Amino acid sequence: MSEQGDFELYDTTLRDGTQQEGLVLSVEDKLAVARLLDGLGVGYIEGGWPGAVPKDTEFFRRAQSELVLQHAELAAFGATRRAGVPVSVDPQVRALLAAETPVVTLVAKSHPAHVDRALRTTLAENLAMIGSTVRHLVRAGRTVFLDAEHYFDGHHANREYALAVVRTAAEAGASTVVLCDTNGGMLPDEIGTVVADTLALTGVPLGIHCHNDSGCAVANTMAAVDAGAVHAQGTAHGYGERCGNANLFTVIANLVLKRGREVIPLERLKHLTDTGRTLSEITGVPGVPADPYTGASAFTHKAGLHASALRVDPGLYQHTNPALFGNVMRTLVSDMGGRSSVELKARELGYDVAAGDETVARAAARVKELESRGYSFETADASFELLLRDEIAGGRERRPFEVEEWSVGVGRRRNGDSGTEAHVRLRVDGVPLSATGTGNGPLNALDNALHAALDPFFPALARLVLTDYQVRLLSGQTGTDAAARVLISYRDGRERPSGKTAWSTVGVDTNTVTAGWRALLDAVHYVLLDQVREQPASAAPLAAPTP
Repeated sequence: MSEQGDFELYDTTLRDGTQQEGLVLSVEDKLAVARLLDGLGVGYIEGGWPGAVPKDTEFFRRAQSELVLQHAELAAFGATRRAGVPVSVDPQVRALLAAETPVVTLVAKSHPAHVDRALRTTLAENLAMIGSTVRHLVRAGRTVFLDAEHYFDGHHANREYALAVVRTAAEAGASTVVLCDTNGGMLPDEIGTVVADTLALTGVPLGIHCHNDSGCAVANTMAAVDAGAVHAQGTAHGYGERCGNANLFTVIANLVLKRGREVIPLERLKHLTDTGRTLSEITGVPGVPADPYTGASAFTHKAGLHASALRVDPGLYQHTNPALFGNVMRTLVSDMGGRSSVELKARELGYDVAAGDETVARAAARVKELESRGYSFETADASFELLLRDEIAGGRERRPFEVEEWSVGVGRRRNGDSGTEAHVRLRVDGVPLSATGTGNGPLNALDNALHAALDPFFPALARLVLTDYQVRLLSGQTGTDAAARVLISYRDGRERPSGKTAWSTVGVDTNTVTAGWRALLDAVHYVLLDQVREQPASAAPLAAPTP
């Protein structure tokens, strides 16, 4: 049974969520997602539609031996029997029983126009289909939820018939009837009114299933709960067809934080953000950065006015503590900010500075000047930290090596393939050295050349891996002669003082390759500065080993 007492939290990521454009899950993926959701503490996990989708049929077959759920119950989704077909021989109903899940969720029409045009049957036969299918599954030992499709539109079109669908399902043994805003066009006041009306006239335990076509799926879900719904459905990150479904992560946080309802065990609330990130890695579809509570930008501050207030009390510009949900507060450094932004970002990176320090003033001025030339430090934490350390050292911090010359050549080989070769000449502790690197493009070749030259001197660099890069033409400039900003992302297997294992650097130049080269140099310098991070930034420069 669910751990949520009298409230049912129901996830439909593996069925409704996979209807999102571009989201495709293998059976292995579905098993992994189910385990994640179970670990979070949701009460019910809808696995898919057995008998209708071959992959879902295979998922339920494998789930019987491979999926051991500690907290959730698995639900199979399907339709009521077909019109005129005995329930005991209907192949869809038989497939639902073969899935051997403790819970079955049936979808049924509750709008007369859909009964007539989609099912092509009578209103009376639709009620009979609902009643006989629910009774058959309940007698087989299943808990049955009924999703009343298009319920809110149907309630407006024919209130008595919509109510008859609810009563029929409940009288046949459905434990909860879920009212669905299938088209997603309702607003919170409409949802609340219909839920309250249905509850008052039927007394049946009600649930809510909302789509986001009006941008109100989460708000509509909350309105339904406030009106008496005891069951809420949604998907991770709001995945789903068209505009998506209610974001279950946001619903969970709102119910716990704003309504005091323990819909998942409180000790698991702090796993909400990590669950979302891991789930995004499995699906390949990231959550929206601005998603409430769990998004990367949910507690991120850029404006200077905000930063000044946050220094006094983070609660002045945050409605809750991000740590409750496993998230963190971040400060972005940009030309919109000032000393307070620089101070907060520096402290986030592990530096003990104050807004009144001259160092902070100089760093803030440099940020504004560089951003006027096209730089952006919002996500390039490593480049900002190098800038900050340089200001702490009064401009006297030396880099671990010097660049004397570099070049890149692109040509075509005899076999027709294109190739890129980079050559670098450096000086380490006064010792000259050179190296060549090849690659599938200028940045790859330069990256390989730097590794070839420096890894023997600095073994820590061997762990540095370039994971992604982006090239953006600067605003107001067009064509191939436009200046460019290159942002490069890396991993090196180490956790920074900020808790990050991935980080980025930025470079700007009228030549795209040069912009990328500058970002590459920042990355190498950043890794090497880790070796002296415990020393004051003004300490003697790092001495390289003898070659």
